[in-house]
Amino acid sequence: MTTAVVVALLVATGTWLVLRRGLLRVVVGFVLLGHGVNLLVLTAGGTDRRGFALPGQQGQGPVADPLPQAFVLTAVVIAFAVTVHLLGLLRQGQALDEDDDAEGPA
Repeated sequence: MTTAVVVALLVATGTWLVLRRGLLRVVVGFVLLGHGVNLLVLTAGGTDRRGFALPGQQGQGPVADPLPQAFVLTAVVIAFAVTVHLLGLLRQGQALDEDDDAEGPA
């Protein structure tokens, strides 16, 4: 139940920030959306629906599904790359704004 609340809070806040003005808010909203979706995928993987790979491993506790973990690892790398790209666009936009201000009125 708590995981569902955390996912809902992250996704709602991320969506709200993405819909706001300003590229920095969009970047932060994208990061929050990425965290929320990654947490949702890991939670959906669960430990109660996976069996043991080898028959002699019965006493070692619950087993996590490696497929959602691989998906999340891939999503983290992609989200990091897109975040760096968006921050580069933000910096480029600020540099263009400074150039426009330096020229003065036409």
